[in-house]
Amino acid sequence: MTLDVIRNFHPWLLLNTLICLAVAFLLGSVIGYERQYRQRTAGLRTNALVAVGAAVFVDLASRLAGPDGATRVVAYVVSGVGFLGAGAIMKEGLNVRGLNTAATLWGSAAAGACAGAALIGEAVLAALFVLAANTLLRPLANAIYRSPIDDAASELTYILCVIASRTEQKTALAAMEAMLETANYPVADLDVLPFGDDDVEINATLQATSVDSGVLDRIVGRLVSHDFISQAFWNPSTTE
Repeated sequence: MTLDVIRNFHPWLLLNTLICLAVAFLLGSVIGYERQYRQRTAGLRTNALVAVGAAVFVDLASRLAGPDGATRVVAYVVSGVGFLGAGAIMKEGLNVRGLNTAATLWGSAAAGACAGAALIGEAVLAALFVLAANTLLRPLANAIYRSPIDDAASELTYILCVIASRTEQKTALAAMEAMLETANYPVADLDVLPFGDDDVEINATLQATSVDSGVLDRIVGRLVSHDFISQAFWNPSTTE
């Protein structure tokens, strides 16, 4: 064991590893600082650890198995960080949060993998483009969100929700389906979920290309007028 440690100790290779890991740590920290500043789930330490971890594995594979081994390890890093990013994604009602955080972790791993392969310039470029996506594109994304929605051009999934008592579930469902059929709005999916102790929530997912928000407002108004329906509303949700 001791002889193996001495035989594998190469000062110049160790210096190369130090530089690679230092670059990965720096770039991961820079990416993570932007996330931490915006109070995101994966912040400074998480992005730094992802970048350093990717760099360690790629550098180790390069030392032990050469370029071919490093290539295989990079593939494993990509899939492994994908699972890590999935843990940052949360579903809140009809909305999904954390997709950008997961993508940022993926970018940190890419920068770290480049650094681990001693491709310092490529690592810096990867980190710069990740930062650009999170900073320079933010004003454009906000402007797009503030612009009026064109129902015909938008890729939205519309969900019509009705709250009714369990005893009137079939009646409420029939009324909803009848109004949607009259409006010529096909239902892509239908879910009935418990809502409290005595009520149910009926969710009708509509085809995105055939919906007009004004018509949905009128359908909601007619549904609420029924005594057996306590609440009715609709929500848009992106398909991606």
